[in-house]
Amino acid sequence: MRFGIVVFPGTWSDRDCHYALHDVLGQEADYIWHKEAQFSGYDCIVLPGGFSYGDYLRVGAIARFSPVTAAVERFAHSGGLVIGICNGFQILCEAGLLPGVLLASSHLQYRCQWVSLRVENGYSSFSSKCEKGQVLRMPISHYEGNYYADETALAELEANGQVVFRYCTPSGKITEGVNPNGSLHNIAGILNREGNVLGMMPHPERACETLLGSTEGNLIWESMIDYLQGSS
Repeated sequence: MRFGIVVFPGTWSDRDCHYALHDVLGQEADYIWHKEAQFSGYDCIVLPGGFSYGDYLRVGAIARFSPVTAAVERFAHSGGLVIGICNGFQILCEAGLLPGVLLASSHLQYRCQWVSLRVENGYSSFSSKCEKGQVLRMPISHYEGNYYADETALAELEANGQVVFRYCTPSGKITEGVNPNGSLHNIAGILNREGNVLGMMPHPERACETLLGSTEGNLIWESMIDYLQGSS
């Protein structure tokens, strides 16, 4: 499988994603610069975390108009697998590939900490290696991670099984106290309606080795690899 990792000015998690995919999981992975208006030969596109264009104007707002984002949109609309992590999630929302928006966290603090995630959908291309209700441990690192959508969009996300991950206690309970950013419905990750685009705030690439504190982020990458191998 061949992964393309998009790099904007200000992206800083691109090397982490490359390490997880290439060094840990043995997958082919390349960097795609933000000025590339087209690309080909990739099975999956990764939009990593960071501060694209310095987060000026609004997180992801400038990256949304980058030449590479138009190529990502075409790739997604053709059925290609796309994952946006942290700033990548913000960009996907700005580009309209995912509903809603990421606002400043309710506590108005930048937080880098470990969180627990409950798997709400164990059948997606990004979570098939997980069981519904399974609790995963991964880190977050963001300021604007507060997921917001209007009531109609939220109802559709819930009804269609598009909410993949929620912040929870280590035992899997959904409580306000463990929500690290004020995200509605404790949402940590969502799919588009077609199921080929995932946006999530926690960083699976930073949970790829025991030395880092968890290997459970690999379940997401391995789910994607399984899906791609089955569809190739």
